[in-house]
Amino acid sequence: MRKIIFRNMVSLDGFFEGPNHEIDWHMVNDEFNELSIDMEKTTDTLIFGRITYELMASYWPTELALTDDPKVARMMNTLTKVVFSRTLKHVDWQNSRLVNGDTVEEITRLKQLPGKDMAIFGSANLAKTLIENNLIDEYQIFVNPVVLGGGRSLFEGIKTKLTFNLQGTKIFKNGLVLLTYQPDWK
Repeated sequence: MRKIIFRNMVSLDGFFEGPNHEIDWHMVNDEFNELSIDMEKTTDTLIFGRITYELMASYWPTELALTDDPKVARMMNTLTKVVFSRTLKHVDWQNSRLVNGDTVEEITRLKQLPGKDMAIFGSANLAKTLIENNLIDEYQIFVNPVVLGGGRSLFEGIKTKLTFNLQGTKIFKNGLVLLTYQPDWK
């Protein structure tokens, strides 16, 4: 069965975006990009909610992305993308497919299909639905050495206690720390 891997960056005070939805504090460097490119060995599908999809689709297909981050741009543009939205009517980014129906049903179906793992970046509202239905198999949390003092919490709206088993850590030269967890329900 395919796994769903939730990848997100957080500040030291637990926010994935600042008070005005800013993410300019995310620490991305060559070391992070290499890890992202390596992800393609085990992942063939990206899962997005509307907001994250629109953000990613507005950058990765552009000349700027293709020039500044050619390897990551190639990966982002060629991987299959499944977009969950109740408001979008169509998606235009290469290899994207729109799902307007039941999220839990579609994710459960996708997990049963042959293929590599799937990854969800950002997409807090979608992630909340997946978390509440025990559909995320691995959490990769990148902790940035910055305190925002406010913003949106990574697990905002989760009403039940979640426990995890630490699977690994990686410390980046720029101070970023990757914590990899498996949920206790696994």
